[in-house]
Amino acid sequence: MRQLLTALSVLAVSAGSVSANPALRDVPKIENAIFDVSVADKIRKKCDDLAPRMARALSLYSATKQHARDLGYSNEEIDSYTKSKTEKLRIRAKRDAYLSAQGVVREDPQSYCAVGRKEIQKSSRIGSLLKEK
Repeated sequence: MRQLLTALSVLAVSAGSVSANPALRDVPKIENAIFDVSVADKIRKKCDDLAPRMARALSLYSATKQHARDLGYSNEEIDSYTKSKTEKLRIRAKRDAYLSAQGVVREDPQSYCAVGRKEIQKSSRIGSLLKEK
């Protein structure tokens, strides 16, 4: 899941190219997919009771990358974005703020589990990327 998160994070990095397209981080469908994977990945790492749904995560990655291509971004632009340390840090900060707002306490693994179960229960995309062990 870490490699998938890295690949998706690259998709979120601003393209910074000659393209007339907005930065990839400014494309909601791409930004939201990367954010959701980041949240699910953090939850599954901190909560031993939950596991990733890798097939769904890979499907989301593939669809997100194809969406970027359909919008006119090149593979080089997508790769540049996904490898950006700045974008990775930005997404992590956004993820951590979301988790904190949901009641996660960094030192309490069960608080991650509670958020993960809540996401699963409400059938969110974050929840769809997780499952009970």
